[in-house]
Amino acid sequence: MVKKLKSIAVYCGHQFGNDKQFERDAHSVGEFLAKNGIRMVFGGGDVGLMGTVATSALTAGGTVIGISTDEVVARQEPAHAGVQIQIVNGVNERKQRMFELSDAFIILPGGIGTLNELTDIMTMQQIGETKKPLFFLNTNKFWEPLSDLIKHMNECGFIETFDDYKMFNADSVAELTDQILKY
Repeated sequence: MVKKLKSIAVYCGHQFGNDKQFERDAHSVGEFLAKNGIRMVFGGGDVGLMGTVATSALTAGGTVIGISTDEVVARQEPAHAGVQIQIVNGVNERKQRMFELSDAFIILPGGIGTLNELTDIMTMQQIGETKKPLFFLNTNKFWEPLSDLIKHMNECGFIETFDDYKMFNADSVAELTDQILKY
């Protein structure tokens, strides 16, 4: 039976990166979410890939909720003007609120913040706190070094089994959207 995901958090960079395909894919993901009636939850900033995916979702008629902190807004991520923004106390509360509002997570290219967000979800999966799925968009093999590291951890005996994880890898937006719609 196909379970419809109603709300998906998108974790991605607050910068654009150096590959134009990152931005094109972020745009396509936002559009996909909106056109399929899936609410988007994100970090709330109007910068980089996160601004692109949110703007794309809004332009396509989607519902978007941003979660941020006063410190993040003041420092580097001005709040997205067209989005309902919830301000919380600190990054940990931000991640928790995004988790609570979401049925699943899309991981686009990003930096340390994106890596932190996705490893939190992976840890929660590992210890059984959640079975919410992670969908990686591996644009131009961006996430392959992480995949290699996870395989290495397994080979070295630090990850016993992959049965605890619900992770899906897609090399294109079309593959990602197909995985999400069939979940």
